[in-house]
Amino acid sequence: MRCCGCRLEPAAFRRQDTTSATTREADRVHIRIVAVGRLREPYLAAAAKDFRRRLAPYHRIEELEVRAADGERPAVVMALEASAILRGIAPGDQVWLLERAGTELSSVELAERVEGLTVNGVSRLTFVIAGTYGAAPELVARANLCWSLSRLTLLHEWARILVLEQLYRATKIARNEPYHH
Repeated sequence: MRCCGCRLEPAAFRRQDTTSATTREADRVHIRIVAVGRLREPYLAAAAKDFRRRLAPYHRIEELEVRAADGERPAVVMALEASAILRGIAPGDQVWLLERAGTELSSVELAERVEGLTVNGVSRLTFVIAGTYGAAPELVARANLCWSLSRLTLLHEWARILVLEQLYRATKIARNEPYHH
């Protein structure tokens, strides 16, 4: 799909159907990560693959990579990327936007919030990781939660790995299984 030079790339859309006998389907939140750009570094791609594998018994995981927009004007780039991202979000999605100025959560708080979604009938949680210039106002407006991993500025590629790791950690905490100390 093309819109103003941005392209939603179906080829980069990875689905991993994660059926598990140990986790009831009703207890599983479908987790989506919508991110600008690809994981270019092999070590980051390997880390993402490892955490997707670890999460598979507990959640259905999907990733949608949106092509980074070209341009020198940050506001225009952010708007183009936001348009592409918003096309990948369904109206009923619970959306958590990664945002430096958002709410910081401990791993235990994250576990409580994610597990609380199932209790509240939310079946799909979409994490959005904006591009180099950050999130456009329309993405912030669409978000149910603006979540900050840190007050530090992080590469968006690294943020993606941290989201996967923290989701795995939160899942293990919620199930009282070893991993988190």
